[in-house]
Amino acid sequence: MTILRKEGREKARGAAFYVDDIAFSNLLHGTTVRSSIARGCISGISYLPGVPWDEFTIVTSKDIPGKNCIAHILHDQPCLADGLINHPEEPVVLLAHPDRHVLEKARRLVQIETKELPAVFTIEDSLARKQVIWGADNLFKSLLIEKGNVDSVWAGADRIIEGEYSTGAQEQLYLEPNGMVAKADNLSGVTVWGSMQCPFYVHHALVTALGLQADKVRVIQTETGGGFGGKEDYPSVIATHAALLSLKAGKPVKMIYDRAEDLAATTKRHPSRTRHKTAVSKSGKLLGMEVDFAIDGGAYATISSVVLSRGAIHAAGPYLCPNVRIRGHAVATNSPPNGAFRGFGAPQSIFALERHMDTIAAELGIPPEELRRRNFLHQGDQTATGQVLREKPDMEGLLEKALNAAGYHEKRKAFAEANANPETRVKKGIGFSAFMHGAGFTGSGEKMLASVAAVQATAAGRIEVLASSTEIGQGANTVFAQIVSHALGIPSDWVDVVRPDTSIVPNSGPTVASRTTMIVGKLVENAALGLREVLRQSGRLGLSHTPSDFQQALSTYVREVGPLRSDSTYKQPSHIEWDDMNYRGDAYGTFAWAVYVAEVSVDTVTYETKVDHFVAAQEVGKVIHPMLAAGQIEGGVTQGIGFAIYEEVVNRSGRMANNRLTNYIIPTSMDTPRIQVIFAENPYAHGPQGAKGIGELPLDGAAPAILNAVSFATGAPIHQIPMTPEHLLRALHGAKPEGQQL
Repeated sequence: MTILRKEGREKARGAAFYVDDIAFSNLLHGTTVRSSIARGCISGISYLPGVPWDEFTIVTSKDIPGKNCIAHILHDQPCLADGLINHPEEPVVLLAHPDRHVLEKARRLVQIETKELPAVFTIEDSLARKQVIWGADNLFKSLLIEKGNVDSVWAGADRIIEGEYSTGAQEQLYLEPNGMVAKADNLSGVTVWGSMQCPFYVHHALVTALGLQADKVRVIQTETGGGFGGKEDYPSVIATHAALLSLKAGKPVKMIYDRAEDLAATTKRHPSRTRHKTAVSKSGKLLGMEVDFAIDGGAYATISSVVLSRGAIHAAGPYLCPNVRIRGHAVATNSPPNGAFRGFGAPQSIFALERHMDTIAAELGIPPEELRRRNFLHQGDQTATGQVLREKPDMEGLLEKALNAAGYHEKRKAFAEANANPETRVKKGIGFSAFMHGAGFTGSGEKMLASVAAVQATAAGRIEVLASSTEIGQGANTVFAQIVSHALGIPSDWVDVVRPDTSIVPNSGPTVASRTTMIVGKLVENAALGLREVLRQSGRLGLSHTPSDFQQALSTYVREVGPLRSDSTYKQPSHIEWDDMNYRGDAYGTFAWAVYVAEVSVDTVTYETKVDHFVAAQEVGKVIHPMLAAGQIEGGVTQGIGFAIYEEVVNRSGRMANNRLTNYIIPTSMDTPRIQVIFAENPYAHGPQGAKGIGELPLDGAAPAILNAVSFATGAPIHQIPMTPEHLLRALHGAKPEGQQL
């Protein structure tokens, strides 16, 4: 039986309560005055005539009572610029006023006087240190992953194949822009309501910037219209700004970005550049892989270190190679900071790897599917970090399922014959990618976080789930209810998920990293089983029971004994061992595995590319809610199509020049093909009912599958995305068809 979404009825009826629905009688509206230059010094701030400035609340860096930073992994990003500017759109002044229209006029009358300094806008210029703009060397983080001895393989290899690949920035483009409401005073502290993924991240940022004790800060998630990583760290910025205005004004302040500001000022997917050097035998066996992976972090560190880690760990893919060296660098540039986006670095490095694998296959004259088969990881093999695979990945089985469902072999042959006709204007192609994605935080991240989730009984005999994991459209509340329902043998309608509020729910960690179902869901499951055990030990519930028996036992316990609550704290599985310094060992508790196949049409006159059909085959452990899981795959693939061929962030001197939906192009329903979703199940012992993480996986493999298909259709050596018609035109100029492998 399909379980209906917990929040679906309210959303469908228009009754869901979003941050912009919040109203107070004395509410002020807030706005941000931002820098117009990429790098420089502030010499003064002027407030030009034209509005009654005495009616405004004005906040600058001098009004920050705590530390002037947005606290996250590092404390390098100022809440408001104080003397130095490091990117366009950097916040400098905050304004609040009861009238939004007057506020907008005032924003334009604030003049920030600056002296420009030389700026850095590319990964290569940052690595070359043409200007040192962050720290001593422009590096937020560097890492090295080594397995075997790469240097020993070059001399004896039959072939050495090299390639360079790049990916652009990508906007998360959630339906609801960023927004916060803050109500603050020096006596009671601050409460913020807003659209977010990580309430305790926002809590930490507010405590730091406002100089308050933790119990004086309360963060409440409102209904959130999408996140995709874009509401992981950035809500800390807008929440702190709203709270500073409210604290100074003594009134509640609402800050809601319009789409243009949200596009221009907030984080994007990190642009990347990856270089591969691969030693192979004539038979196609991988002998050695050297990978140099660099990402553009923008002006401040934000979460670039963890994006780099995940991207680098996934750079060797689902392949067995005895000798591997992966170098990773997250660099500073004078663009707005980049941050999380679904996939978290893996889409960048997997794009490079899977394009490179097709290049190797073409160089050796081996069909691309056969090259993968000869190198897939199996149970007992070691990944690039030396992690021994305890589970049994069946990449060969997924490959066969995906290729057969797509009609890959027949179409590849037919397309090659049709494309050879010089009169064929629209070339057809089919390609695939094979990949994996680690679920949960990298290495010892989950152990250090020590997440907690709880369930509690009500006097009415219902169960409430308490966790800081947020419902952002992915169906988390529905899945939590389903997990509790399965564990306790009660209808999911008897389970309520409490809205994340830092004064009520325990810290179960952020809603990121494909961890909500696998990690937090397991805590919820354990907490539910713990509650059931209390009822059994008390003699109020037998070993077997009906739903009515359980409800009666709950009600009786609460009436006779008092509150009944069960907490569960994360305990790392004993087999996981990780060396944070050397990137060795068990990078993730488990991986999800996938093979994606894309069929495309390429118009050789207009240079437009259309994805005609897509097959997504994956193993994600036990699928708890098939409809929600399929929706996750379909949504991720659609974003991957945008990443591959549509979504280009035009960066001009650090500023996003196309920050409108008229010129930042995303795939619509007309651009999205039928996506055939295939699940293979291999339950994971440490996930609820055997589930693994699923949210990030589908964005990893779409772009390389599409570009491999385009390359097959055109013979063009395409090594960068997004591949817009202009980029394809340049790639095809002088490119010769390579006699595609059948």
